[in-house]
Formats: sequence, structure tokens, C-alpha cells
Amino acid sequence: MTPSEQSAAAEKICRLAPVVPVLVIEDASLARPLAEALVAGGLPALEVTLRTPAALEAIRAMAGVPGGVVGAGTLLTPEDVRAAKAAGAHFGVSPGATPALIDACIVEELPLLPGAATPSEAMALLARGYRVQKFFPAEQAGGAAFLKALASPLPQIRFCPTGGIGTDNAGDYLSLPNVLCVGGSWVAPKDALARGDWAGITRLAREAAALPRG
Repeated sequence: MTPSEQSAAAEKICRLAPVVPVLVIEDASLARPLAEALVAGGLPALEVTLRTPAALEAIRAMAGVPGGVVGAGTLLTPEDVRAAKAAGAHFGVSPGATPALIDACIVEELPLLPGAATPSEAMALLARGYRVQKFFPAEQAGGAAFLKALASPLPQIRFCPTGGIGTDNAGDYLSLPNVLCVGGSWVAPKDALARGDWAGITRLAREAAALPRG
């Protein structure tokens, strides 16, 4: 799978819904009902960050949920890529990008949404064939105004901004022509997850799924 093919696959995933839930899962037993609640609310693309010991098991559980497309976030090394693919991840997300990480995704045929935070990083990824990228950390790196400024000189690139995005500012990003979707954790709050409030999470997902895109 070439970088261009990876980008095409990543674009399809990003277009599934305006929001990609970014999930930090401590208890893998909650993974499947969480995925079912989010998919029921209209958010099929799910990013499970590799920040906890339970992450890979959570990906395995979510991979079996009908209608869901589970991915692995916080990919940092080729080992992460191989483990994520073996666990059943359909795509990967990284905070930045290295040649080794990109090469591993090519070998494993794992569509990658690579991270960029500057024009130079975005251009370097574009030169490799990645037309769809993650903008991270979005708010800290300049926010919606920064992405708006990139639209004219880099019209070929589409972004999924992540980092500091919630209900108060998601619309600012989604209104931009170079934004396909946003990533955020607000649709699966820790307290709701701890209580097993799947109906509440579905309600939040439904609200997020209804956000308009530019």
C-alpha cells in the first residue's frame, strides 16, 4: 500500500463522520459496549490511543463491532504499527511522522493519518504522498486560524485536527474547506465511561455526528 493509497483510504475514513472519537481505554472490558454506543450514535471511525496497557486488547474487541472502523492512535514506532495491525486496527494515527514509521505502515498495509504541526512538516508528508494528515496539537499549534491560513498555499492537503477540540470550537474547524473531520475525546467522557452510561455516550455521539461540515 503506497502512501497515496493510504491517504485515499484515510480520506474515506475521515469522511465517515465529522468527529473521530479519540479514546483512552483503561479497562478493555468496556471497549466493545463503548464502540457499540458510539457507532449507534453515528460515529463509526474510532481511534484507540496506544497509551494504556489495555489499548491493544480494546482494539481487538472493537474490531468485531458491526459498522465500526477501529484505528490505533499514538503510533510512535514500527513495533507499534505491527502490534496495532495484528490487533485488528483498520488504520493508524500518529502525532508526528518518521521515515521508519511510514515505512512500517507501508509494509503492514495500514492506512496512516500522519501528524503535522508546521507547513514544512505538512509539505514533507505531501512529498511522500500523504494528502490527508492529522494536525496536532491543534489548539496549541495555532488552532483554526492557522489551518485557515494553510488552505491557500497548500490546497492539496486535507486535515483532521486533534488536540484541545470540544463542542465549543469544533465548528470553527469543521467550517474550513481543508478540514475533513476533527478528533476529540468529549464524546466519551471518563465519568460516563466509568458508569457505563452507554445511552449518554450515544447521545453525545449523535450530537457530534450532526455537526455541519464546510
